[in-house]
Amino acid sequence: MSEWLTTTSLQAKWYRGPWPSLQAAVLFFVSVTGDERKVMKELTSSQVRQMYLDFFEQHGHKIMPSASLVPVDDPTLLWINSGVATMKKYFDGSVVPDNPRMTSSQKSIRTNDIENVGRTARHHTLFEMLGNFSVGDYFKHDAVHWAWELLTGEQWFDFDPEKLYITVYPKDTDAKAEWLDAGVKEDHIVEAEDNFWDIGQGPSGPDSEIFYDRGQEMNNVAEDDPENYPGGENERYLEIWNIVFSQFNHTPEGTYEPLPHKNIDTGMGLERVVSVFQHARTNFETDLFLPIIRATEQLSDGKKYEANKNDDVSFKIIADHARAVTFAIGDGALPSNEGRGYVIRRLIRRAILNGKKLGINEAFLYKLVPVVGEIMKSHYPAVLEQADYIAGVIHSEEDRFNVTLDTGLSLLNDTIAATKAAGKTQLDGAEAFKLFDTYGFPVELTTEYAGDEGLGVDQDGFKSEMEKQRARARNARSSAKSMGVQRALLTDIKSVSKYVGYNQLTVENAKLLDIIVDEKLVDQTDDNVDSAEVIFDMTPFYAEMGGQVADTGSIVDETGHQVAKVTDVQHAPNGQNLHTVKVTGKLVKGATYTLTVDAARHSKIEKNHTATHLLDQSLRNVLGTHTAQAGSLVEPHYLRFDFTHFGQVTSEDLHKVEQMVNDQIFAEIPVKTVETDIETAKKMGAIAMFSEKYGKRVRVVSVGDFNTEFCGGDHVSNTNELGLFKIVSETGVGAGVRRIEAVTAGDAFKFLNDEENLLSQTAALVKAPQLKEVPHRVEALQGEVKQLESDQRALQAKMASQQAASAFDNIETVNGTSLIAQQVNVAGMGQLRQLADDWKQKLPSDVLVLATANEGKASLLVAMAPDQVKAGRKAGDLIKAIAPAINGGGGGRPDMAQAGGKNPDGISEALAQAKTWLEKQ
Repeated sequence: MSEWLTTTSLQAKWYRGPWPSLQAAVLFFVSVTGDERKVMKELTSSQVRQMYLDFFEQHGHKIMPSASLVPVDDPTLLWINSGVATMKKYFDGSVVPDNPRMTSSQKSIRTNDIENVGRTARHHTLFEMLGNFSVGDYFKHDAVHWAWELLTGEQWFDFDPEKLYITVYPKDTDAKAEWLDAGVKEDHIVEAEDNFWDIGQGPSGPDSEIFYDRGQEMNNVAEDDPENYPGGENERYLEIWNIVFSQFNHTPEGTYEPLPHKNIDTGMGLERVVSVFQHARTNFETDLFLPIIRATEQLSDGKKYEANKNDDVSFKIIADHARAVTFAIGDGALPSNEGRGYVIRRLIRRAILNGKKLGINEAFLYKLVPVVGEIMKSHYPAVLEQADYIAGVIHSEEDRFNVTLDTGLSLLNDTIAATKAAGKTQLDGAEAFKLFDTYGFPVELTTEYAGDEGLGVDQDGFKSEMEKQRARARNARSSAKSMGVQRALLTDIKSVSKYVGYNQLTVENAKLLDIIVDEKLVDQTDDNVDSAEVIFDMTPFYAEMGGQVADTGSIVDETGHQVAKVTDVQHAPNGQNLHTVKVTGKLVKGATYTLTVDAARHSKIEKNHTATHLLDQSLRNVLGTHTAQAGSLVEPHYLRFDFTHFGQVTSEDLHKVEQMVNDQIFAEIPVKTVETDIETAKKMGAIAMFSEKYGKRVRVVSVGDFNTEFCGGDHVSNTNELGLFKIVSETGVGAGVRRIEAVTAGDAFKFLNDEENLLSQTAALVKAPQLKEVPHRVEALQGEVKQLESDQRALQAKMASQQAASAFDNIETVNGTSLIAQQVNVAGMGQLRQLADDWKQKLPSDVLVLATANEGKASLLVAMAPDQVKAGRKAGDLIKAIAPAINGGGGGRPDMAQAGGKNPDGISEALAQAKTWLEKQ
C-alpha cells in the first residue's frame, strides 16, 4: 500500500466531498480498488532535515555544522557550492577528521545559471545539501544499505520501494550487487555511462543516483517519449540523492590509481526531497518558499501566485533571491561590483526588477528577511539574530539601485530611439548586454521594453557577450584544482606528537619519531639535506594555525652540535607538528635532540597575536557586533587583520579603536588561558576565531573582562608586554572586507619615530620653527594656494571672455545653418564650457563647435541652439562624427556634448568635418 495519496488526490480520483479524515479516505480507496496502500508521510522541511541528520547520527556519524557560504582558504571557490566542498581537507588527506563518519545539511550557492531561476521547477541560487560522508571508513555496502534503510524504513522516510529507481555505472558491478542485496528490484536499477564523478585531479569514482517516480501525471513528456526514464530529461523521475563511491586518485598524469583510503560522499537536495513529501509540483510550492511568496503577494499590487501563470516567475525569482542574499550577507558577503559582491548586487537588482512587474515600486526585499529567518530558524537561528543588519544592507542596496535604475531606463530609451532612427529592427546584442551587466537589466526585460516599440533584441549577440564574460570569470579563477591528491605517506603516520611550547621554548631529550626525505620514510638523513620533514614525540615549535606563523629555531644533538635548522612547522593530517628542516649535520630516527625556539622572534609573535584579540574586540565595540574576523596574519614585525564591514571606517572610529586597544595595554590586564570542553567555553562567552579547527578540548584565552576567545595560539601573560599599539593602515581588500595592519612594542616605537622624522622634514620645508606649528603653517599655505587658484580662474575667465569676443565674430553659413567653428587658446574643457555658456546667452549662431589644445591633448565641445534640437539635430551625434579626428571619443546631451583626444594636430580636421556633417543634414 504505497501510492503517494493524500485526501486531495483521493478526492480528485474517487469522491468530491470532504473526507472526515485521511484514514477514512484511505479505507474508501481500499474498498473501491482492493489495493491496500499506505499514505505517505507529510513532513515539514525542518522535520526532513532533522530526520536525515538523526538517522546518520544513530549510525555513528558526527553532525557537522553548516559552514559559512564564504569559503575559507580556498581560492578555487567563489561560494561554498556543495556539502563536499567543506570536506575537501578530509578527502584529500591534508587533515584526518576526529570522526571519519560525518553528516551535514550544508547551505550552498550556485550562480552559473541565474537566468534559469524562476523559470524551472528546481533551479535555485541558494539550496541545502544533505550529505553523509565517510573518510576511509565504511564503503559501498554500508552506504547503500543505509541509504535504502533511510529511504524505505517505516521509522524514517518510508518511501514506497516501487517508486524508487537507482542508476549505476555499468562497470561498477559491486554497487549493483549491493543495491540488489539491499532489496532493490533488478528492473529498478538502470545502468548509465555518465555515472562517474570526476572533477579533475584528486579523488574520483563511480556513483549511484536515486530517482523518485512522481507518476506520469507529473510528467512533461509523453508516456512513450524516449526521455521518459529514470535519468532522462523529464519531470516524472525526480533525482533526489547522489552517492559517490570515491575510490580512485585522478593523478596529474591523467591516470586513475586506487585511493589509499576510499571515501563516501553523498548529496541529497533538501528542496527536492521536501517537494516529494509535500506533494508539490515544483520546489517553490513547499514550506521553504511559500511563506516568502505569500509575503510578496501582500506587498504587490494585488498580484497572486498561481503556478504556471504569467506572474509566477517573478514570485519565484523574488523568493529564491531573498533567501540567497539573506544568507550570503549573514555570512559576511556584501554587495559590490566584483566577485561575491557582484553576485549579491545582481540578485538584489533582479529581484527588484521583478518586484516592479508585480507592481512593487518601493524598496521591499529587505522586508522579506524576517520571513526567511522564521522559515530557517530551526537550523539557522543566526539569520533572525542578524535580521536587522541584513535588512539594513539590502535596504541600502535597494535605495542605491533606484538611482541606477533611472539611469538604465534612460539609456534603454535612448538605445531604442537610436535603433529606430537608424532604421534597424532589433537592439544590438552588445547594448543589451551592457544594460544587463552595468545596470542589472535581465535581457528578458530589455526584450519586453523593446517589443513595446516594435523592436527585437539580438539574442545571439547578447549570448556571445555573456559567454565572453563567463570566459573572463573562468580565467580569473585560480588554476588550483578543487581537491588535491591524497598524500598517503602522511595520512598513514600515526605517531603521537605533543606541543609544549605554551610553557617552554626549549625541550631536551625530544625523541625523533619519523623522518621524511623525498616523500619516503627513512631511518636517517645524510649530513647535508636542503629539506626534510621530521616529527618528534614532543616539541616547543608552534605549527602555523589561526593566522599565527610557525616558529623557527634549532635542533642540537647530544654532543651539543647544531644538526638542523627548523624553517617551518605545519600540522600533519593526523595532527602532529610536522617540522620542515634544513639538515646541517645528521638526523637519526630514535635518537634524542634538544629543540630550541628562536625566543626573540617568538616573543614578538606572541605580542602581535594578543593584539589581534584586542583589535577584534575593539572593532566589535566601536563598529558593531556585525563585524567578524575574515582572516588574519600574525608575523614577528606586524599583524594583519581582515574583518567584515559595510562601508569605510571613518578616521574618528579608527582612532577610537586604536585608543581602546592601547587602554587595555596601559591597564596592565592579565591574559589567562584555560583548557576546557566546547560547551563550557561557549558558556564563558568565548568567540570562535575565523578558520580555526577545534577538537573536543579547546583553549580559551581571556583578557580580563574585555575579551574571551577560542584560540590555540601563543599569547603574552599581561597586556603591558605589548607596550604600544599603532595602526599603520586601513584599507578595503574585497567586497565588504576591510584590512587593518598594525604594529606593537618596538615596531610601534620605530613607526612613530619614523613619522616624527617625516614631520620634522615637513616642518623644515614649510619653515615652521616648532613641530606643533606645522598644521598652522600648512593651513596658511593652503590659503595662499586657494587665493592663487582663484586669481588664476579670474584671469582665465577674462581671457575666455576676450576669446569669446573674437571667436563669436567668425560666423559661417553651412547648408542654411549658421555655424561658429573655432580653435581657441584656453585652459581646457572647463573654459570651453564657460565659452559655451556665454554663447547660450547670446545665441549668435545655430551651432557652436569649439576646440582647444593643452599639454599634448585636444578637447572638443559642440552646442546646439534649441530650435536645432527640436529639428532633430543632436550635439552628441556631431561630436561622435568629429572626435575620431583627434583620436578620441565622447558624448553628452542633445544640446551639448564634449570629447577628448590625444591628437591636437587633428583639430583642424575636426572643425572641417563639422562643416561636412552639416552639409549632409
